[in-house]
Amino acid sequence: MRRIQAGNALSAFGLGFTVPYLYVYVAQVRELGATTAGVVLAVFAMAALAVLPFTGRVVDRRGPLPVLVGAALLASVGAAGLGLATDVPAAVGSAALLGAGTAVMQPALATMIVWCSDATTRTRAFATQFFLQNLGLGVGGLIGGHLVDESRPSSFTLLFGIEAVMFLVLAGMALTIRLPRPSAPAGTRPTAPGGGGLRALLGHRAMVQLLVLGFVLFFACYGQFESGLAAYGTEAAGIAPATLGTALAANTAVIVAAQFLVLRFVERRSRTKVIASVGLIWAVAWIAAGYAGLGHGGQAMATAAFISTYALFGLGESMLSPTVAPLVADLAPASMVGQYNSAFALVKQLALAVGPAVGGPMGATLHGPYIVTFVLFSLGITVLALRLGRRLAPEQDRPWLAANSRVVAVHRPRGEGHPGASEAPRSPAAAGSR
Repeated sequence: MRRIQAGNALSAFGLGFTVPYLYVYVAQVRELGATTAGVVLAVFAMAALAVLPFTGRVVDRRGPLPVLVGAALLASVGAAGLGLATDVPAAVGSAALLGAGTAVMQPALATMIVWCSDATTRTRAFATQFFLQNLGLGVGGLIGGHLVDESRPSSFTLLFGIEAVMFLVLAGMALTIRLPRPSAPAGTRPTAPGGGGLRALLGHRAMVQLLVLGFVLFFACYGQFESGLAAYGTEAAGIAPATLGTALAANTAVIVAAQFLVLRFVERRSRTKVIASVGLIWAVAWIAAGYAGLGHGGQAMATAAFISTYALFGLGESMLSPTVAPLVADLAPASMVGQYNSAFALVKQLALAVGPAVGGPMGATLHGPYIVTFVLFSLGITVLALRLGRRLAPEQDRPWLAANSRVVAVHRPRGEGHPGASEAPRSPAAAGSR
């Protein structure tokens, strides 16, 4: 587990090194223009959407370790290619490789964490993963910002070269890991009916509800950070561009400072109620952003309110990391852990693609409706989480009840029990619960 978490931090560090500067690098440093830079960023995202639907089945068939190694090598080639790209085809092709490689890493790493954890340790393991991701991204972005120089393309080549090396180190580290095969007493890690696949996943109603909830979560938060919320802050609240960097730093600082304090709070509480409370916190965050745009309290008050918005988002994020990802794992049948993780990663990527497209224009021009819309989305998170809680077995919503169970969800074929229901293993605590 320590090696997996170290690899996770390395990959985040590499991405933090370059992704914040990708637009500037393509458009200005390589002088390929704003349109090409937009295409490169779009290809980076679309490559993830293209590979994620197939990643899960490969992870389940071949295991997460070879998939992670292959993805790291692919990302390394993409990063090195971007550092050397001087024309449009090279930049677009390299961005596709980098986007595909980094996207495949997500479900592979998540599945490795599932294999190396159980119901009592999985919450803390995923919280640690999220903490290290943000720490790696923050440190990488900070160091990268001090190394780049727009007048020297070689400084960007150095950045992408370091990123490529980070991915190679990740691949080498992964090759030293001996993963335990997921094994447990009969009945506690069931296989999916009919051999699994998309049909089995879509027939699992609790998982479908979690996917819908995940889309709303990522759409209302991450999908707005660098698009709609940034546009709203600069246009409606008069926030200086430099303040956006301060707000993002406040977001990361809250996550790093609060993650393990929050973990103690949420470990013994209902997962869905914790997620529901995140919706309320984010509603307050959007109201603070609305206040920043009113302009009645002076520029200093507007700036403080806007930074507070990002800080409140960070608090909510630190509450999601020990709840959502472990819940995906605990809902998954043994034979479909990779497919469940990939499906959730795909939903996240869709939200990150749709969020800026919707929020960017609204945040720049429709200031009042923009805030109202995302306050309602945040309250929708609360409603969806509470509805999901009614469908989960007690061990799924409160994992400390399943100390001896590795995966607590059994997806039964239609005709056994209630149609489409997701049931827990036959245990006294779970008997008769849905």
